This record gives sequence, C-alpha cells and structure tokens, in this order.
Amino acid sequence: MPTPDAEQTATALPDEQYRRKMQRRKEVQEQRLAERTNKKGLIIVNTGNGKGKTTAALGMVMRSLGHGYRVAIVQFIKGAWEPAEKAVLDYWTVATDGNAPQLEFHAMGEGFTWETQDRDRDIAVAQTAWEKALSFIGNADFRTVLLDEVNVALKLGYLQVEQVLAGLDQKPDDSHIILTGRGAPQALIDRADLVTEMTLIKHPFREQGVKAQPGIEY
Repeated sequence: MPTPDAEQTATALPDEQYRRKMQRRKEVQEQRLAERTNKKGLIIVNTGNGKGKTTAALGMVMRSLGHGYRVAIVQFIKGAWEPAEKAVLDYWTVATDGNAPQLEFHAMGEGFTWETQDRDRDIAVAQTAWEKALSFIGNADFRTVLLDEVNVALKLGYLQVEQVLAGLDQKPDDSHIILTGRGAPQALIDRADLVTEMTLIKHPFREQGVKAQPGIEY
C-alpha cells in the first residue's frame, strides 16, 4: 500500500495538530527564503524527450516581458514554418514612442533536419543563427535570451559545445539565457544553473497515431 504524502498526512491530523504542523512548515520556509540572498543571471537548460521544453521557456519570456524587460528569441530549427507563438508575441516586436521594441524574435532555422537533407546548409544556417544569438547574449539591454532548439543543433554537430560555452562567457551578470531542446550535452548541463529534464511518459503520436495539432504542437 503506497505511503501517503505529506499533504495527505497533514489533512488527516486533528485541527490543532495540523495548525502547529503548518506553522512549523511556514517558519522553515521563511528561514530558507531569508537565507537565500544571492542574485544572479542564470543559465537555464530545458532538455529531455518529453514535450514542454519551449513552452516552459516561453513562460519565462512572458514573465520577463511583463516586468518590462527586453527579451530576444532565436529559433534554431523551427524557422521554416511560422510558429503560432510568434504571432502571439508580435505585439512586443513593434517599436513604440521612438523606443526599441521590447522583443526581438528571429526564427532562423529551415525546418526539421530530415526536411532539409543538406548537412552543409544546415550547419551554415545554425552558425548564422548562433552569430545572431551572440549579438543578444553579450548585450546588457536584453535581460532574457531564449535559444530555442539550440541543443538539437549541438546534438547534430551543427554547433560545437565549446563555442556555445565561450559565448555564454559573454553574458552580463544579471541576464538570463535559456537553452532548449533534447540531447543537451553534459558540458552544457554542468555549466548551467538550472536544468530541467522533460520525461516522456505517453505521446498520442506514437500510441494513437494522432498527428501534430495547432495549439498543441504548433
């Protein structure tokens, strides 16, 4: 029989005991928060075979935009088709009142690698995208930079992990760089401050023959 988790255990306690338990939890949490005083720009990696890597990164993009920060997105694989997220984010790509746009969005890939079937061209496109990414990584005006599917470009050898790590050295202290895509190399994982692996449990494409759908995959 499975062991009940902490929340289940807590709700089964008498009221007074539950109150004391929650008060103690609150004190522990407040102490932890008080002890965490460091602030720094993060290198964030979303990897793994499960869905949601780009979606999670776009959530951070939206938070940054909501705080008024400038953001840049460079997509390394998905540029051959117009991603729906680009349509949603177009609002922030327009300059207003003489100010630079809050968001730079560059979909620079030419599609999935099995569609292009030209390795030299794929490498050249990835390198061009990387040069564009570097222009944002080293620019202190941009608080958050999303390099979407860059891990795939690394996995396929279109970029070298050494050049990506060297590029990350140019990051200002308070800026955040998000790198997404399955197959993140260990050297990048070691360098990152925050790493999340999306684990695939079930997928309707494989198990039910359900094709990619708008609003879910694109």
